Amino acid sequence: MRAGRLFLAVVITAIIGPFAHAQSLPPDAPVVQLGSLDPPAVASMDAPGADAAADDSATELAKKLQNPIGNLTVAPFQNNTNFNALPHGGTQNILNVQPVVPIHLNPEWNVIVRTILPLEWGSTYQRTQHVPFGVSPTTVAIALSPENPTHGWVWGVGPIVQLPTITNKALGSNIWGLGPSMVVLHTSGRIVAGLSVNNIFSQGGTSGPLGTAYSLLTINPFFNYNFGEGWFLGTAPIATATWLSGGEKWTLPVGGQFGRLIKIAGRLPVNLLTGVYYNALRPGSGATWEWRTQVTFVF
Repeated sequence: MRAGRLFLAVVITAIIGPFAHAQSLPPDAPVVQLGSLDPPAVASMDAPGADAAADDSATELAKKLQNPIGNLTVAPFQNNTNFNALPHGGTQNILNVQPVVPIHLNPEWNVIVRTILPLEWGSTYQRTQHVPFGVSPTTVAIALSPENPTHGWVWGVGPIVQLPTITNKALGSNIWGLGPSMVVLHTSGRIVAGLSVNNIFSQGGTSGPLGTAYSLLTINPFFNYNFGEGWFLGTAPIATATWLSGGEKWTLPVGGQFGRLIKIAGRLPVNLLTGVYYNALRPGSGATWEWRTQVTFVF
């Protein structure tokens, strides 16, 4: 029970952390998180080279956001629409609320807490059931990562936990899960590329086609090329393997995405992207196509 309360506290902290962090700063506190990325002052935007500086600022911040273990407090909202999905052959929609909260241990090390809370509606894995809306299992990844890259390389390693937050049995397992997680990436000029891997093992449950036990591998390679002015083009397929399921275990998407980092009212950074992926390899109930859109707020 103590472990359960601890993980629940981590989830709550990860979800409300960006807002609590933003509200905890005193009125006269200097803005240090994004200050080095903004022009020195609004009045200086008319100075020679100010537009170029603003463009570089947007591109550099876009590159930082492409690092899944970066030391920025962000709140991404990623929507995945799956077409021809599951036994019904209908449309499934999953909105992933994915807050990322960095915890600075010291000048050399950070702990990055990354939560994924899926809100799902549409078709389900139950052949005779249709759930209009519900919550799927929540995952929390906690990564220890160095503050500064080494020759452009950054890594993070730690545990990943799956919480049984389902609101309907058709939306996943009601068993806790635990496993290892790692991220490695390299930044070179306009390119940000890397790989994220984790495997979650259920801590109990029942076996069989309708069982609640699971072993889920997730492999997420990513590659982004940044053109300038906040524009970028890349790919970030999320391949999975459900080891305890029958039939085809792998889902292998192929596709790409593009986007741009903008600043609302010249101040609030927002990262926008959209992309399409085709599942070249998929289980019998897997979707054929996926349309991904994402909005990320930076705090």
